[in-house]
Amino acid sequence: MKFLCFCLLAAALSAADLDNAARQLSRDIFRELIEINTTDSVGSTTVAAQAMRQRLLTAGFPPADLQVLGPNDRKGNLVARFRGTGKGKPILIIAHLDVVEAKRSDWTTDPFQFVEKDGFFYGRGTQDMKDSDAIAVVTLIRFLQEGYKPNRDIILALTADEEGGTFNGVDWLLKNHRELMDAEYVLNPDAGGVMTDKGKPVDVEVEATEKLYADFQLTATNPGGHSSLPRPDNAIYEITDALSRLQRTQFPFELNNVTRAWFSQITASEKPDVAAEIRAMLKSPPDPGAIAKLSESPRFNSTMRTTCVATRLSGGHADNALPQTAQALVNCRILPGHSKEEVRQDLIRIFADSKIAVRYKDPATAEYLDKAPDTKAFLPPPLRADVMDPLRAIAAKMWPGAPVIPEMETGASDSIYTIAAGLPSYGICGIAIDADDVRAHGKDERLRVSSYYDGVDFYYRFLKALTSE
Repeated sequence: MKFLCFCLLAAALSAADLDNAARQLSRDIFRELIEINTTDSVGSTTVAAQAMRQRLLTAGFPPADLQVLGPNDRKGNLVARFRGTGKGKPILIIAHLDVVEAKRSDWTTDPFQFVEKDGFFYGRGTQDMKDSDAIAVVTLIRFLQEGYKPNRDIILALTADEEGGTFNGVDWLLKNHRELMDAEYVLNPDAGGVMTDKGKPVDVEVEATEKLYADFQLTATNPGGHSSLPRPDNAIYEITDALSRLQRTQFPFELNNVTRAWFSQITASEKPDVAAEIRAMLKSPPDPGAIAKLSESPRFNSTMRTTCVATRLSGGHADNALPQTAQALVNCRILPGHSKEEVRQDLIRIFADSKIAVRYKDPATAEYLDKAPDTKAFLPPPLRADVMDPLRAIAAKMWPGAPVIPEMETGASDSIYTIAAGLPSYGICGIAIDADDVRAHGKDERLRVSSYYDGVDFYYRFLKALTSE
């Protein structure tokens, strides 16, 4: 009966297509956010947080329900509260304002200019995740404008330093202003989403668990000397040899309950040859040839194993001198059930070079430590029927035939902080992206224009379904 009600509600909401005013508001807010630089190096999440506070103030939100808080002038976080009847406990939406660094020289367009061309919006953050920041703000404004009264408060936290920096906004707010963040559960649109193939929906994915994020610094040192007298014990060579060994080494194949179920369900939408490889991989024992073939896909490979990759490299002090120091940064995404220290030890074994120090980078202090934490990823929270039922009903209306599938996020998100604080957290997003056009963190990041407006429509419907009497 409950599911039938959700279906009827979704059908009623199908008429809630965006009118011209809502489309223009959605575009204006998205553009404003993209054109505010929120990188860790030179940007400011405070500027973006204040801009979104002003948007909500102008719409009619009480000033007392809009707070910009943070540890310093550049790392501000906006916490906005949309008041409901109080019948239910609040829902918390978390979405980060900061973006990954982007160089103008690398891009076809200016990464901090909002550019529309060829049916796409271009700009740093169009996929990760100023699209969802804008959508959340637009949704609350639309609710207020139409006089909607939810059955509970809706809290929106737009935060700093998910992508980098030492002042993660979700963590800071939970530690310093827990009363503003308390909720029955958390929605995190930084995960999940609609997977498409050339615009055609394949599935709607919900983050049920995620990998652990860890950075490790490799350091090789050497007395150096005159470059006219080269020696084999070159610090740069030590580092590059170690990275070559890492490139040739794969972490063990491993599935968990979430990833096994995900692979099982996607066979229906994959090409026949790929589906056959997946079925062979899922056998007991798994087919080694199928594992090897599937591992050629970055998406499948990162779902089946821990991954570590070099992301930064530096060395030497003069053009005419042997390097005295060389360093590399290795970024790892660790499967649930394994700790950061376990992976640090794995790296030491892979490098097999006592002259290379492998240190863990503490995200809270940016210091490099000789030992990493032993904690492992949290177990996934139960998938709540009051979240999943309306999601399935609305997805069936918006993307017919695309199944809703729980998945493991191969990256990491701020859900690690909310789950650690005892708040069940779900990665749910209505943005559709082609599997071969994922440009988050990359060059010429872009989002299909129609996908953005569909995402605006989805979150309006979904959040209303979750909070209707």
